[in-house]
This record gives sequence, structure tokens and C-alpha cells, in this order.
Amino acid sequence: MAEKLGTLAAGGVNLEMIVARRMRDQPGQGLVLVAPIAGAAQSRAAKNAGFTKAEQMHSLRLEGGDKPGLAAQISQTLAQAGINLKGFSGVAMAARRSPISPSTARTTRKRRSGR
Repeated sequence: MAEKLGTLAAGGVNLEMIVARRMRDQPGQGLVLVAPIAGAAQSRAAKNAGFTKAEQMHSLRLEGGDKPGLAAQISQTLAQAGINLKGFSGVAMAARRSPISPSTARTTRKRRSGR
């Protein structure tokens, strides 16, 4: 993964999100989601690193105060709006929380070996 991310960095990509997971049903394989990839030069860098554009994914990034129940409130509001989530991730940093769905229209993905 370090080599792939290095290729993105050399191409001028400034990532705001990286999600990497092993694929349980495919030993030695994983899924890496990164965002954003914007413009022709960054798209070339992503392609050179072996990433492909995920055509059917979307994301929502929210930032706000870190308080108990915030993730529940956000997910309830989205559910009431009829939005069905494929995934949900959240990170608390200092006094801020950024819940992120790890699927985005500009997310690229790469299946990788378990190295």
C-alpha cells in the first residue's frame, strides 16, 4: 500500500480519506478506498498506481463538535430522509468528529495483495 500511496503523492494527490480493509472471502487480498482524486493529473496518478474509479459510490463528509450521540443523531437523520448507507466511519480528533461514509463518487479502489 505504501508504494501505491507514494505514486499518488508523487502525482500531487492530497488525500483526505483512506480506508483499507482485508477481504475475508479472498485471502491475501484487500480493498483500498481513497479520496479525493480530482483532475486529469491526479486521475493519471491513480491509474498508474493501479486504482480504478468506483462508479456507483457516493459519500458525505460532516464535521462538528464531539458529543455523545452525534453518530446516532446523524444516522437517524439520514435514515429519516430515506438514505440507505453502505458504510459509516467516524473519527474523533480533539474536540471535532468527522463521520464519513467510506464510499464516494470520487473514491477510487484497488484490490491489493496482503503484502
